[in-house]
Amino acid sequence: MTVDQLTVLVVDDERPALDELRWLLERDGRIGTVVTSDSATEALRLLQERSVDAVFLDIRMPGLSGVDLARVLSRFRAPPPIVFVTAHDDHAVDAFELNAVDYVLKPVRDDRLTEAVRRVVGARTGGSAPADDDIAVELGGVTRFVPRSSVRYVEAQGDYARLHTASGSHLVRVPLTTLEEAWKDAGFVRIHRSLLVALQHVEEVRMDAGRCTVVVGGVELGVSRRHTRELRDLLVRRARPGASGRG
Repeated sequence: MTVDQLTVLVVDDERPALDELRWLLERDGRIGTVVTSDSATEALRLLQERSVDAVFLDIRMPGLSGVDLARVLSRFRAPPPIVFVTAHDDHAVDAFELNAVDYVLKPVRDDRLTEAVRRVVGARTGGSAPADDDIAVELGGVTRFVPRSSVRYVEAQGDYARLHTASGSHLVRVPLTTLEEAWKDAGFVRIHRSLLVALQHVEEVRMDAGRCTVVVGGVELGVSRRHTRELRDLLVRRARPGASGRG
């Protein structure tokens, strides 16, 4: 094991899945030691005795679930990066809210796991979060990563959100309210109950008979009355970075 190699913990109550993930991780040159556990309770005990660089965690397990364990780990002084590895896609919101660095669906593909390890390395070397977060989207069984900086606006669709970029749109299983909270420091603001826009991509603000709209990527989007003043104030402040902020 070299100095730069990682020690990771794999947690899965199904022995075949546990053994396969360990085997795949041990083939990655960035991984030095793989510790395994077949329950979240045992994993918590192990983590109190030794430190690891990342945890690869199943979600649905008897007793303490993977999400439960991740919530406990989030309260650690220095929580390890979490990668959820699961056969179920209905906990993506939990993963997002817990700041998991990745969410990998079973059966695990080699290239997909390679990407997950890359994200772990990035999280460790770049602090608690990378400067430009990616969000995973599934297209025809293939996972792609869309950089947050490429997202122009986000549209609510029930419990899902549709990310609009220059090259198209992507539906993700994350509510708009969750993205609003997670991305507010990156310049995303609510302009309507169903719309979130990236201020850096706003090209125009139009006022017509008291009705406000913004143009983002050539698309005109309506701004609700309650959000109009806040949006204009934010855009003015961005246009005047040297302003003191005093009224």
